[in-house]
Amino acid sequence: MDRPPSKARAALWMSGWLLLMLFVAIGGRETLRDLNVFQVMEIRSVFGFVMLLPILYFNGGFRAMKTTRPLAHISRNLVHYGAQLGWFYALTLIGIGQVVAIEFTMPIWTALLAATFLAERMTVWKIAAVVLGIVGVIMIVRPATGEINPGQLIALGAAIGFSISMILAKSLTRTESALSILFWMIVVQFVMGLLPTFYVWVWPSAALWGWLFVIGVCGTFSHYCLASALRYADATIVVPMDFLRVPLTATVGWLLYSERLDTWTVLGAVLILCGNLLNLKPASPVPARAQ
Repeated sequence: MDRPPSKARAALWMSGWLLLMLFVAIGGRETLRDLNVFQVMEIRSVFGFVMLLPILYFNGGFRAMKTTRPLAHISRNLVHYGAQLGWFYALTLIGIGQVVAIEFTMPIWTALLAATFLAERMTVWKIAAVVLGIVGVIMIVRPATGEINPGQLIALGAAIGFSISMILAKSLTRTESALSILFWMIVVQFVMGLLPTFYVWVWPSAALWGWLFVIGVCGTFSHYCLASALRYADATIVVPMDFLRVPLTATVGWLLYSERLDTWTVLGAVLILCGNLLNLKPASPVPARAQ
């Protein structure tokens, strides 16, 4: 299932992820005013599965989705489901710009985990990125003030969960297609959220159904874009390409919800983004041993 590395193709797929995730954030903010996060995620899974059916039909049907790594799919989606719950819930506690700023520590944790579990090289630039990311988080959360918002901690936990999910997804791309990864994500997460959704169910209004459809479409195909990008580049290269989502989301939060980012959050986000850009620097070639 290997593909020749291509940063250009990875960047193209990641641009799709960026745009779609921006709509997911807006849709999440709108629907979570009236609906429980479990219900939002379950309806998203249903919409995603329905939209995936035509693609499955033209790609070998359900037989083509057979996998020899069911435990890997389940493990990845257990972590991803928990991270998504935290991410959506954080949207109800803090501004979407701050949620995304904290989420962008994900490449930092991804670099550490990729070096540990995927044997990707931990260069000086990646170490510098980790340091900048940690300092950036401290500036955003500011634990010394004693006024830490639970939403900040939940968003940080979600970022760590997403990074673990990213590493597991990268491992899956060695044997699984992007479509298979997406299919099993929807199936596993639908099963996980079924009982909680029945417990908290509230019938959505017509307007909410529209936003839920947006979340379903964008949330589903954003992950197809992400899985496709991971097939063309390492996780530590793919994830930092998402850095434009910070200013874009902050702008949307300002225009739609009159949210303002304080100076500390902006400075922390800048440090995190600088760290992500350092991650993009190519590693120095390893000198060949003398014969």
